[in-house]
Amino acid sequence: MKTLEIIGFKRANLGKQQTKELRNESNVPGVLYGNGEQVHFYSPVILFRDLIYSPEVYEVDLNIEGTHYRAILQDAQYHPVNEMLLHVDFLQLQDDKPVKMDIPVKFVGTSPGVIAGGKLSVKLRALKIKALPANLPDYVEVDISDLELGKSIKVAKVKAQNFEILTNPNAPIATVTVPRALKSAQVEESRGGKK
Repeated sequence: MKTLEIIGFKRANLGKQQTKELRNESNVPGVLYGNGEQVHFYSPVILFRDLIYSPEVYEVDLNIEGTHYRAILQDAQYHPVNEMLLHVDFLQLQDDKPVKMDIPVKFVGTSPGVIAGGKLSVKLRALKIKALPANLPDYVEVDISDLELGKSIKVAKVKAQNFEILTNPNAPIATVTVPRALKSAQVEESRGGKK
């Protein structure tokens, strides 16, 4: 897992007015949870670009006025209209405490259904897992080499190594859809065969 440094500054005043001023100055208020106490801080919004707008998973080195915390992004709130980042929650990592995190899916293998003309339709781009910080993977591998036309691969088929998958085991991760042209060719074929 890659590490990203985010520099933060402690917040003395947690009122709405100060929060509004912080946002007007292109800062994002945040909270670090985990080791008993909560640390309220703010950071320049530009520092979150790689963390938020990337499919990759990062461990964050949260540097709040010289004190370093190992953390992961737990939640981010956005403005409903302009999508501006409004608030972030971080969870402090402790080697002996498992954490829950959304990890991106990486497809491996070649689907026979895609080779036959089908289209891979991705239903889940990430799976929620629970693991100790040392066992958090960069991605979860999903093998699609048995995926035929019109079939789905479900969460239950994924092999978990040193982590637990929390996503519903019956949820489909990907489906190979049959394109219209192929469907109509199959219909024609079946009609022709019935004469």
